[in-house]
Amino acid sequence: MTENQRAGLERADYDGSTERIRHGSQRGATIYSVIAAIVGLALCYVVLRTTEGWAQWLVLAVIFFTTIGLMIAVSPRRQA
Repeated sequence: MTENQRAGLERADYDGSTERIRHGSQRGATIYSVIAAIVGLALCYVVLRTTEGWAQWLVLAVIFFTTIGLMIAVSPRRQA
């Protein structure tokens, strides 16, 4: 048996097989997502109601576009 054949047989499966990788509850992830969305919407509402003046809107826009840029930069589907 060659070294490459042996490595092919002994390699860990990274496709999410149940023997090696334990997945959490899908229900827990759904509950977290719903709670996070509610909290996020509430925070957005508070920010939009309390922001006054062009300077605060400018800072808010910079934060927003920086966040979008970060999401694009760390996207797993982004081609280098």
